Parts: sequence; C-alpha cells; structure tokens
Amino acid sequence: AAGIEHFNLDRLASNSMASHRLIQYVGKRYGLNISEALYDRLNVYYFVEGHALNDKPRLAKVSAETISQSLAKGNNNTSQALMSEKEILDFLNGNEGRLEIENALRALNELGV
Repeated sequence: AAGIEHFNLDRLASNSMASHRLIQYVGKRYGLNISEALYDRLNVYYFVEGHALNDKPRLAKVSAETISQSLAKGNNNTSQALMSEKEILDFLNGNEGRLEIENALRALNELGV
C-alpha cells in the first residue's frame, strides 16, 4: 500500500490531475529527489490525513512547505529559486503539464495498465 500503514477510509475522492501536474513540474524544476519528497508528502496528505487533492489553496500551502523543507535538507542538485505558495497556486490554477499527464494516462490505458 505504497508504504502507507493507515489509510483514512473516510476521505472524499478527489480529482488528482492538479497534484500530478505539480509533481511532474517540480521534478523538472528541482529534480527527482524533491518531486519524490513531494509525492510522498501528498500521499500522506490525501490517504492518511484525508485532505482533498483538488483543494488548490491547501495543496499549494503543503507543497510549498514540503519543497522548502526538502531544499533545506539539500536534497537537490539545482540552483532554482524556491517556489512560493502563490507561484504554486498560480500553477495549479493553470493548465501547464495537463496534456503530458493526459497523454501518459492514455498510453497506460492502451497498454492495459
């Protein structure tokens, strides 16, 4: 179960497109270590804490905190500036990366995954 010991079964299902787009963007900007840290945090955020992945203001806040903490630990090999909560929210409210995620989903579907 993706390393999650206790799933919150009372959580509401939510559209994960924004979070997938963000993780992909963060990976491109900061590298794999930071995007994996964000992915792990968002799994806990959704599956354990029960927060909605489409609550963009809350998602932006948690993501900004996670990115900041991961960068402070030196888990990156980039000199990219820290993304602010506002910058993340602006990204989430846009469509950048949507087509890439949709294409990946389509390819997986065609493979029967």
